[in-house]
This record gives sequence, structure tokens and C-alpha cells, in this order.
Amino acid sequence: MSRIINEECISCGACEEECPNEAISEGDEIYEIDPKRCTECVGFFDEVACQAVCPVEACVPNPDHQETEAELIKRALELHPDDDELKKKVEANDYPSHFRSS
Repeated sequence: MSRIINEECISCGACEEECPNEAISEGDEIYEIDPKRCTECVGFFDEVACQAVCPVEACVPNPDHQETEAELIKRALELHPDDDELKKKVEANDYPSHFRSS
């Protein structure tokens, strides 16, 4: 599932810098996450980076947009077609994912 930024957002911008997919942007009142670009950091980090850096825990799962790890890694590959390192990790089934962290 992609993430959303809820009304707790204080518009600090910490999340925007961390996103490997440039899915986060400043909205009218709070930051927003584009669900077409969000991969929940699958392929890049063992945790959801925006959630990890948010000082008020405003980056939360979007209950209306649930996706599997397979769907998210496919999107990561589509968003980063020239990332040979990512491709190698996916081919080896050895890429970072919060789905795999315990």
C-alpha cells in the first residue's frame, strides 16, 4: 500500500528529502504522497523512510490503497529503469524491503 500524510503533518519537509522516488511534494497545507510513485521504499530501504524520519508520525499506511511487495518492487523498477544495481538485487531476490524486516 502506498503511504499518505495525515493532518498531523507540520510541513517540516523531512520526508521529502528521504523519498527515493520523489513521490512526496508540498501540498497546499501539508505534504502529499503521490500513490503512483510511492513504493514504500521497497527496493531501497529496510524501512519506510518517510515514516522513519517524520517527527510527528504523519506518514501512515493508506488503508484505501493496499499493495503487495511484488507490486511495489515492480513499480520501483518502472520508476528507475536505468538503476542496474536495483535490477541485480531484484533478479537475486535480495533487495531491501520492510516486508522482509522483522
